[in-house]
Amino acid sequence: MKKSQRAQLFLQNNAHFFRCPLCQQALHSTASGLACRNGHSFDLSKKGSLYFLPHQIKTDYDTAMLSARGRMIQRGIFQPLVTLLQDWLPDDDPLTIDVGCGEGGFLAQLGQARPSSEAKIGFDISKDGVYLATGQPLSNAFWCIADLTNLPFADQQASTILNIFSPSHYREFQRVLRPNGHLLKVIPEAHYLQELRQHFLPGDKIAYSNQRVLDHLAQEMTIDQQTRLTYTYQLPDAAAFADLMQMSPLEWQATTAQKTALAARPFSAITIDLLVIQAH
Repeated sequence: MKKSQRAQLFLQNNAHFFRCPLCQQALHSTASGLACRNGHSFDLSKKGSLYFLPHQIKTDYDTAMLSARGRMIQRGIFQPLVTLLQDWLPDDDPLTIDVGCGEGGFLAQLGQARPSSEAKIGFDISKDGVYLATGQPLSNAFWCIADLTNLPFADQQASTILNIFSPSHYREFQRVLRPNGHLLKVIPEAHYLQELRQHFLPGDKIAYSNQRVLDHLAQEMTIDQQTRLTYTYQLPDAAAFADLMQMSPLEWQATTAQKTALAARPFSAITIDLLVIQAH
């Protein structure tokens, strides 16, 4: 089945998960995608994704960067995180939405252990990322380009929202979540990718804290549980090291000379330090 055919079938079965981001009316499936009663329509791309943005948004999260991240996820750099999130997902999870899904790597890994009947939707503002995500081997997943502050999803439809390394909009999250639904949020802790930070950043920026992010979450939602996950990932080869350097926005802050010097003398392991939070 072609990507566009698979996406069309998803929309036919799950149009009730969506609402029009322009007028907030319900969307129904059409021969080309989705439309609302006010005449707003959203047509499927050849890759089987929908574009919900009113205009294109420029982003530095491009194909090369997100492909590198996807390869690192496949290698297992975040496997302890994936295992923890799988444990925290509810048994009855009819819809999971991945906010800022990028190339879809996290949703794909989580979906491999879930029943194929459970719907999964990933979205991002990066068209490059979403186009990559349409190639993920998930039978009941859908991918779209959308705005975090104006989600194209109907009220109280999602059982789980994944918010991994991405910005948040808690008012929209609470609108879209079911009454018993949960947000699973992942934020970097102080030692996350510290080996890269030490090479790429000035001394006063190597150490950092996301306490402000945690405090804001606690003000907007109720935290049910949280776990700090810290471990060292051994880089298997030079290709993995090259992908590591490219997958993070840290690279944007490094000079060509810094990247060249580090590539000539690569380190063998990287620190992963994350705070994983469940909230409602």
